[in-house]
Amino acid sequence: MNMQVGRVGTGRPHAVPAQGELSTCTPATPRWGIIHQVSEEMHEHRHAIRQAALAAGWSHRHRDVSGGWLRPTVFGAVDGLVTNTSLIAGLGGGGVRSHTVILTGVAALVAGAFSMGTGEYVSVTNQNELVHAEVATERTMHARFPAAEQAELADTFIGYGADAETAARMAAAVSQDPDTALRVHTREELGVDPFELPSAIVAGVSSLIAFSAGALIPLLPYLAGLPGMNTALGAALGIAAVALLTGGMVVGRLTGRPLLRSGLRQLALGGVAVAVTFAVGSLIGGGHVA
Repeated sequence: MNMQVGRVGTGRPHAVPAQGELSTCTPATPRWGIIHQVSEEMHEHRHAIRQAALAAGWSHRHRDVSGGWLRPTVFGAVDGLVTNTSLIAGLGGGGVRSHTVILTGVAALVAGAFSMGTGEYVSVTNQNELVHAEVATERTMHARFPAAEQAELADTFIGYGADAETAARMAAAVSQDPDTALRVHTREELGVDPFELPSAIVAGVSSLIAFSAGALIPLLPYLAGLPGMNTALGAALGIAAVALLTGGMVVGRLTGRPLLRSGLRQLALGGVAVAVTFAVGSLIGGGHVA
């Protein structure tokens, strides 16, 4: 800056900006105003892009893929339905009385429901404990070797297509927050989010209730007291077939698959199990197998 010396009031020297520098020494408000204006324009541009995409059908809503409730519910309902339908078909093929079918079917319902519920609870609990152990190991590595973990994160970003300089800045920014850094590392290395693990209680209760509901369906004709073993058996198999088809279509709706194809696949798989057990029951009950 070129300065000129002048005298003001008391006669002491006073620095005065040169003629051409008055504009450069003005407050920085206009410069920050321009930056703020550019930032606002960029924000509005991004907002406009999102709005246009939304109008065209863009969406970031996703189905639950964590396995928290969908997997145990679907698996439990299908397992209960197929298990008890097959069991009833086998008993019906053997020519047993309706009372025996009810007793056996209810016993299978209760035993299977608690087996599924406790099994699912233990399975999810063990899985979560394993994840927590691995996260603890990762947290220890972050505390002992922060530079190495940050370099590893930079390599990850490079693998996604960022250049080395950008990746290094991104890794440094993420590593400033230990929780964020730990979350990113566990997502990349373990494939899970340690803060969004499925609930073992939800999984266990969902499986227990779903199995009970599925196993109850083929028992309904017998509980209603339909006369004749063949009549009750035919009604049970018919209701189970409709339930399998409907359940498969519901699963198709949840997973985005074609509804009819999903329903028919479920019906076919259940039909195979029922046919095999009916044949076995017929062979044993009919005296063909000693």
